[in-house]
Amino acid sequence: MATMTTTSRRGLLAAFTASAAALPLGALASPAARAAAAAPHAAPAGGPTSPRSAVTTAPLDASWFTGQTLGAALTATVLPGTPARTEVTSGGRRIALLTHGARTVVLPGPERTFTEDKKPFADDFGRTLPDPSLPEDERQYWGSSPGGGSWSVLGPAASDYAVTPGTGLIALTTDYASRHATLRDDRITDVDVRSTASFDKVPTGQACSYALSFGYQDTRNHYRARLSFLTSGAVELRVEKEVADAVTQLVPAQTLATGVPAGTPWTIRVCREGGRIRVRAWPAGGAEPAAWAVDTADATFPRGRVGLRALANDGCSNLPVTLAVSRFQVDASSWDTPPVVTHGDWVRVLPEPFDGTWTPSLEQTVRGWAGSTAPDALAFAAMFLAGAPDVVCGAGPAAGSRVLGESGYGYLDPQGFRLEGADFHEYMGIGWTYPDGTRTGPSQRQVGNLDCSGYTRMVFGHHLGVPLAAGEDTSGTRLPRRSRDMAVYAPGVRVDRTDGSAPPAADRIQPGDLVLFNADSGDDGASATVDHVGIYLGRDTAGGRRFLSSRKTGNGPTMADLGGASLLDGTGTYARTLHTVHRL
Repeated sequence: MATMTTTSRRGLLAAFTASAAALPLGALASPAARAAAAAPHAAPAGGPTSPRSAVTTAPLDASWFTGQTLGAALTATVLPGTPARTEVTSGGRRIALLTHGARTVVLPGPERTFTEDKKPFADDFGRTLPDPSLPEDERQYWGSSPGGGSWSVLGPAASDYAVTPGTGLIALTTDYASRHATLRDDRITDVDVRSTASFDKVPTGQACSYALSFGYQDTRNHYRARLSFLTSGAVELRVEKEVADAVTQLVPAQTLATGVPAGTPWTIRVCREGGRIRVRAWPAGGAEPAAWAVDTADATFPRGRVGLRALANDGCSNLPVTLAVSRFQVDASSWDTPPVVTHGDWVRVLPEPFDGTWTPSLEQTVRGWAGSTAPDALAFAAMFLAGAPDVVCGAGPAAGSRVLGESGYGYLDPQGFRLEGADFHEYMGIGWTYPDGTRTGPSQRQVGNLDCSGYTRMVFGHHLGVPLAAGEDTSGTRLPRRSRDMAVYAPGVRVDRTDGSAPPAADRIQPGDLVLFNADSGDDGASATVDHVGIYLGRDTAGGRRFLSSRKTGNGPTMADLGGASLLDGTGTYARTLHTVHRL
């Protein structure tokens, strides 16, 4: 039986008998980090919790290790088809699948489940919008939130919305017309969300209000926790449901304060778990109340967006009144159907490309892999998803640097647009010298970030030893910096490519393959420019072929569907624009 050389069989069994152990994550992290990886996201007291993104296995016992016992003789058989592959079997059972010209090897192992849920985020509006240099139809009025998707704004006029550094603004220029700002993530169910905002005036004539909306379907169908700012200076809390324009009060209105001056920021917090809805609100300068002001139940909208609504009642006489939102924060949330991929494929990387010849040295390598639960390519890829614990390197050029842990995509420019350009060493906050002597310096603004190609290079290059190039590199022996160059010059073999008329069928794709897309450049055909790269993970519970990639909208590595489905099937952006499948 093959085991990891540094651990006894008894030690392995002891380590793996815990139910749903996070094997690849825990194998690398400290005990504290392992505990953090297994625990749900710690939301503020009294709120729901979100399951972290995870890689889990069922309990492993002696029967699993017995199943990995290899016979004295292994059989290597070249399979028909392109690319050429060699199947290695023991007693008629496949134990490895090697591709001629490639380093990656697929092996059977304990079944794992990969999943991802929404990560917490906060939007402090650190940007300036709209950009007056853009044509009006291209302007964004609230832009994108960190990790939450893009803001959608609706109301009488787009010009009622703007962002100055530190504040999202909604101008109430006409009475009795609602303004809605929501995040384009329709699948949120349980959520712990809060916002802090203030009005610049005490209204006259009639009240003004601002609300935290949730379960939002559209302007006519949603829940909201609403603060009414009355002409007297009083503040009232209402929790409402709007269905086809008909508004129902879920509980009686409550007066929370009187004599509140203009410019006083108030925080609203909503926790929704299943059909249970809890709300409290308080002046942002004070302590959060210990008790919920509202604890009720309603299940009309089981999922939907979160966002904000502002309104000046009919008859408000001192318009314009401006709502200034200083923070919008999601501490915990879950998607109604998080992506889930379950299979027993593990992806290992050879020190050199397989030349098609089965040798005693290769046999020794494959025997060493059988039964090993040391992190593979898919485990490393998952170690940058939401909630992954930080791991610091102990030796080598990256000593003292964080080499694993939840990643962002890139920093924001003054307009709030996320910039690409974060390579593997920039994530670690260090410069890097390549074998040819080229040195690339660090970028302190990109620490903790990985763009799509930087993510691929981090997994396969830094952690798994595929040679890396400083830039383009046309040798075919090193992994280039850009996705467009990976499509042409990456080492390994091409599995499939578009003929220019349709996405490739990719019927020979396997976990660990690179998937490259012409998602944004707009040119078509087989010679179209590739602009995005990901790592194929496997089929999800719905049968869709799902991949991991680092993306702007998701603000980092993801296997989920925020801003576009991470799927190779169907009619989504990535299914339609798949260009090349490549095996390293």
